[in-house]
Amino acid sequence: MNRKEKYDLACRILSVSVFRSVSSGETVAALTRFLLCAGSTDEKLRLYADFVSSLNDDAGSLSDFLKKAVCRDENVYITSAAKGKTVSPSILSNAEKELELFSALTRLSPEALFEDTDYEGYIPRFENSAIDFVSYYKNRVENIGRYGYGIFASCGMFRVEEGEIIPVETADEISVESFIGYERERQQVMENTRALTEGRPAANVLLCGDAGTGKSSTVKAAANYYFDRGVRLIEVRKDQLFSLPHIMDRISGNPLKFIIFIDDLSFNKNDDCFSMLKAALEGSASAKASNAVIYATSNRRHIVKEQFSDRAGSDDIHHSDTVQELLSLSERFGLVVYFSRPGKNLYLEIVHELAEREGATLTLEELDRQAEAFALARGSRSPRAAEQFVKSLL
Repeated sequence: MNRKEKYDLACRILSVSVFRSVSSGETVAALTRFLLCAGSTDEKLRLYADFVSSLNDDAGSLSDFLKKAVCRDENVYITSAAKGKTVSPSILSNAEKELELFSALTRLSPEALFEDTDYEGYIPRFENSAIDFVSYYKNRVENIGRYGYGIFASCGMFRVEEGEIIPVETADEISVESFIGYERERQQVMENTRALTEGRPAANVLLCGDAGTGKSSTVKAAANYYFDRGVRLIEVRKDQLFSLPHIMDRISGNPLKFIIFIDDLSFNKNDDCFSMLKAALEGSASAKASNAVIYATSNRRHIVKEQFSDRAGSDDIHHSDTVQELLSLSERFGLVVYFSRPGKNLYLEIVHELAEREGATLTLEELDRQAEAFALARGSRSPRAAEQFVKSLL
């Protein structure tokens, strides 16, 4: 590239309006400063190194960075399309030209960027692969209910920090194929999630039962399985339930479908979070989004911790009504799936399958004997105990 070509490319970047946050971000801004540099070779090298260094979090690839940045950008074009609004001709035209610009950037190379200098030393490398962003983005807009946009574009699981939804970059990748047993229970969760993706009525789900039976893993596996159909999971801790209205408002109107996941849920009788969850389960307008369901796991069938002392000595005139309100929270879930502790046969079946997957060399008789002893030492049989036992053999 000669000096004028660099200048013209920098001017195209500076004129970006629809994808402004992409062009003004650290990486593209660093590239622009390099393109505009008319100083000495050492100054150009310094600015160029700033640009290459900014790609380190994207495996040193400019094309990978641009693909992620363009998909995550919440611009007026994509947000209008998501809400079914008409996009003005000027915005459509600007967006297309800017996507053509991003395509041009994916064809850059280190050699081309230093073509107008007489520098013969080492030039830091970066990866780049040509992408037709016009076609790529058009496909995403047309299938926005599958792909989403903004932070929900490239990540399937999220958590809440200080009221804000944050992507989980290293989310659990567990799949439905990895499970052994509990087919009927998991099928209920999968079918309900499928109804959510198809726009059919889907229930809020309570997965309850013994510890270590795979309740939480079932929810995450369902979210992973339906990721390509537009499902995203947002995990909310019990102490964050006051953020539910804000979270629901954030995702309301989004073309994606959301599972609000509350793990290991239980309440004390005076818990302030009780009413917030109750409002969401009952469909309160301020605490429920039409494109979201709540999946909760609990070791307690009735969720609320109750003591015998709660049944006597109360000065509540309608004490029995109060107790029943606390105990009936689980009934506000449209679907309750119970995961019971496995019997000996199922426990050993899980052990056998896991041992085969991991290549354990014990005889079947010895495997069974040690597996039973392992469960006895821990007080109960469970899929988690089976997994821990097999790992102890490796």
